[in-house]
Amino acid sequence: MKMKQKKNNRTLKVVFLSIAGFVLVFSIISMVVIRIIYDKQFPRYDRYDETVTSYLRYSDVELDYPRKIVSFKSGENKLQGYVYGMEQDMGLVVIAHGLGGGADSYLPHITYFVDKGWRVFAYDATGSFDSEGKSTKGFPQALIDLDAALQYISMQDEYNDLPIMLFGHSWGGYAVANALHYDHEISGIVSISGVNSPMEIILEQGKHMMGGFVYTQYPFLWLNQRILFGKVASLNAVDAINQSDVPVLIIHGTEDDLVDYNGSSIISKLDEITNSKVRAISINEPGKNGHTNVYISDEAVDYINEINILYKELYDSYEGKIPYEVNQEFYSGIDRSLAHDLDPELMNEINTFFLECLN
Repeated sequence: MKMKQKKNNRTLKVVFLSIAGFVLVFSIISMVVIRIIYDKQFPRYDRYDETVTSYLRYSDVELDYPRKIVSFKSGENKLQGYVYGMEQDMGLVVIAHGLGGGADSYLPHITYFVDKGWRVFAYDATGSFDSEGKSTKGFPQALIDLDAALQYISMQDEYNDLPIMLFGHSWGGYAVANALHYDHEISGIVSISGVNSPMEIILEQGKHMMGGFVYTQYPFLWLNQRILFGKVASLNAVDAINQSDVPVLIIHGTEDDLVDYNGSSIISKLDEITNSKVRAISINEPGKNGHTNVYISDEAVDYINEINILYKELYDSYEGKIPYEVNQEFYSGIDRSLAHDLDPELMNEINTFFLECLN
C-alpha cells in the first residue's frame, strides 16, 4: 500500500513538474515573441521624402506661417517642438500627432488654428521626424511625451497667461484625453479617433493578427507594457475624463478601421463617462468616416479619389515599379492644399468648442 502511494506521489510530482515546465517555457517564449512583435509595431518614423508625398509641406506655407523651433526633454530623448502665431494671445492649442507622422503631418490644422487667432504648439513625439528616439516605443509614450511638453510649456513665462487647449488625433487622441490624469492647467480637449487605453488597442490589433489566441498572451502583453512604461500603461481615458470637469469633445468615424468605433475607442465608452462637460460627434458620412479622413472636406474626398485613380493607372503602367523620377513628377502636380482641405463645418465646431472653453 505504501509502495503504491509512493508511486502515485512520484507520478503527481512528474505531472506537476511537467506542467510547471510547460508553463515556464510557454511564458518565456511568449515574452520573447511578444516583445519582438510589439517592437515591430512601434518603429522609428523618420520624416518622409517630401518630393513623393501628397502631404502639405512646411515649405508650402512657410511665408505665411513663420514658426519658432524649440526643444525639450522627454525621458532621455530631446524632442523638437514648433510654435506658431507667436504674437497671438487668445490661447495656446497644443497638438499631439498620430503614430507614423509628426507635427508637420497636421499643418492644415495648425494653420487653421493660427488663422482663427490661436497660438499653436506642436511637436514631434519620441522616435518621430526630427525628435530623438530609436523607436516610438508604444502607445503610452504618446502620453509621456505630452506630459513632458506640458511641463515644458508651464516653465516658459511667455505661456503663463494663455489658456491651454489640447488637440490630438489617434495616438495623440489617446494622449490628450489621458493627460487629465496629470496635474496640468487645461481648459479644453478635442480627441479625434482616440483610444481609451493601451491594452485595449493592443488586444484589438492583436486579434486581427492572431485571432482569439491573443487572449492567452494577455498577461505577457500587460507585463511587457508595465516593464516599459510603469503605471502609465494602465491609465485609461474614461477614468481621466471622469475625475475632471474639463470640457472634452470626442470625435470618431463610424467605420474607423484602425481604432474600432465599437471597440477600443473612447467614444464607445460614452455610457461610462460621468463628466457632464463631455460632448461627442460621430462621423458617419461615407468617405469621411474612417481613421484619417474624418476631418477633411467633401472637395478633398473627391480630389483624393481622382488622384488615387490616376496613380493606379500609373502604377499599372509600370507594373508596380514606378521609377523614382516619375513618382516625383506625379506628386509635383498634386494640389496639396486641396488634398488636405479641412471640413469647414467640423473645424468651425471645434473652434467654437475651444472658444466656449475660454469662458
